[in-house]
Amino acid sequence: MQLNSLRCVALAPVACLAIAACAASLASPKAENSAPQALIEKARTDTAGLEFVRRLTTEIGPRLAGSKAEAAARDWSMRELKALGFTNVRTEGFTLSFWSRASESAMILGDTPQKLVITALGGSPSTPAGGIEADLVRFETLAALEASPPDAVSGRIVFIDEVMARTRDGSGYGIAGEKRRRCAEVAAGKGAAACLIRSVGTQPHRMAHTGIMGRKGATGALPAAAVSGPDADTLAQRLKTGPVKLRLDIQVETAPSAPSGNVLAEIEGGDLKDDIILLGCHLDSWDLGTGALDDGAGCGIVIAAAKLIDDLPGTPRRTIRVVLYGSEEVGLFGGDAYARAHSGELSRHVFASESDFGAGPVWRLQTRFGDGALNHAHELFEALAPLGVTPGDNTATGGPDIGVLARSGVPVVSPNQDGTEYFDYHHTPDDTFDKIDPDTFRQNVAVYAVMVWHVSEGGWDLRRKADAVEP
Repeated sequence: MQLNSLRCVALAPVACLAIAACAASLASPKAENSAPQALIEKARTDTAGLEFVRRLTTEIGPRLAGSKAEAAARDWSMRELKALGFTNVRTEGFTLSFWSRASESAMILGDTPQKLVITALGGSPSTPAGGIEADLVRFETLAALEASPPDAVSGRIVFIDEVMARTRDGSGYGIAGEKRRRCAEVAAGKGAAACLIRSVGTQPHRMAHTGIMGRKGATGALPAAAVSGPDADTLAQRLKTGPVKLRLDIQVETAPSAPSGNVLAEIEGGDLKDDIILLGCHLDSWDLGTGALDDGAGCGIVIAAAKLIDDLPGTPRRTIRVVLYGSEEVGLFGGDAYARAHSGELSRHVFASESDFGAGPVWRLQTRFGDGALNHAHELFEALAPLGVTPGDNTATGGPDIGVLARSGVPVVSPNQDGTEYFDYHHTPDDTFDKIDPDTFRQNVAVYAVMVWHVSEGGWDLRRKADAVEP
């Protein structure tokens, strides 16, 4: 993910395209004074977004949902947003059940014991003090576990050894993540003692990826952990030569209720100020790294984009609302809380978009507009072409936290980032600020700024049905 920001030859091809196209468009005297072109030019040297991420990840660090660090991040973000000139900055609080890891370890037992690199999955209950010892049973997929008879699983530690595919659009994550969410539930139904999965990630190093497991309340059905890829390979090889017994020890801390919240800030609009354009990200992170890519980068991108528009002469026609959602990682609590709190004004939300996929270059734009508003999708495609963004279809979901808005009929777009390397760092100790490339980060800022400016100044009705007439 770390790219050379000074030499295009080291960049991903789409990033090179974006930078070259951006430079070419800036050289055009015809576009010199246009607001979109000014936004692109300012984005290329913007420091506000990167500085927000740098300070968030170094001054606050990991921001586990419901923790004191997440609360500190909310307070810090409110101060920063006010200093950047945002108005109506506030927190909307909610509560959730709290979980955090205390300790975790795993070891192959026997004549030649080996320690394994693992991390507890979010929501794993504790094992008994001192851990549990049980034979390991391996399945290549979740489906294979589901199809197995209970007597093949009962009393054992289930191991799902499914490898995640590396893809540009992140589609491999949805498939591989299913084992993380459902392993404990399925294994518990067959009498297993615990669940172990090959990490949901794409890097080859001896580092485990955490993430949420399916759960009710603070904890799920069984103790559950992810094992690093190389250790998963070791387990598979050892099982070929005979039975493998493991000791798994996971200790966690839980509470029935803990405070969290969403941070909201606005740039008030002009003649269409009652219309809301929502830009989202999530402020919380997992506890292993500092949450730079997931999702400090997303917050820096949308904040910087909104500020660039605010810095233009005049006032945007529509109100731009930035929402830094809380407690996304453990179950989209912030997104649900926002939808409940603002259920009476969802009709005022004319557009929403979310950045929650790191800082790779945006290569495609998907929309979800009414059939009668698809001409505006084409206008956005044309506006973003100089940034190396290609047209997508009209099936956008918007993003995890704003998915509930999309399902409620709010028009959304998904600026698709290149995620080829994103899952090398996702939910690991390696998710740190140095993994963000400034050039591709700023391309994201430019994309969001140009996109939002067009929607604001155009006054478009993006919900419009095909048989409606736009005023």
